[in-house]
Amino acid sequence: MANDNSSLEAWRPQALAVLRIVTAFLFIPHGTAKLFGVPHQAMFDGLQLMSLMGLAGVLEVFGGLLILIGLFTRPVAFVLCGFTAVAYFMAHASQGNALLPMLNQGEVAVLYCFVFLYLVFAGGGAWSVDAARARR
Repeated sequence: MANDNSSLEAWRPQALAVLRIVTAFLFIPHGTAKLFGVPHQAMFDGLQLMSLMGLAGVLEVFGGLLILIGLFTRPVAFVLCGFTAVAYFMAHASQGNALLPMLNQGEVAVLYCFVFLYLVFAGGGAWSVDAARARR
């Protein structure tokens, strides 16, 4: 059997869209927990909107929604990449070895950072508002 990846290549835009949608679906609840208490996390009780954590919640909800629908994917992903990098260094790196996220519970922040970085370069994929606008 020949090493023919053309059938896989044909699905690349859809796979990218699935990565974008699932990432946003998992990212948004970080913000809804902060802003709306859903899902409830006791550490966010009484959170002030005009605080660093409040701003984080706004970025997570509204940035996540834009990523979910694929609108302004590249610039929003750029902002969220930077945001998650800052979140890692502020909240996790100071808790232990900065080079070993497994030890400071920062793996999720690092993974989000690099998925968003990938979206900066790759765009939103097949099922995005950006792709629909480009077809017009």
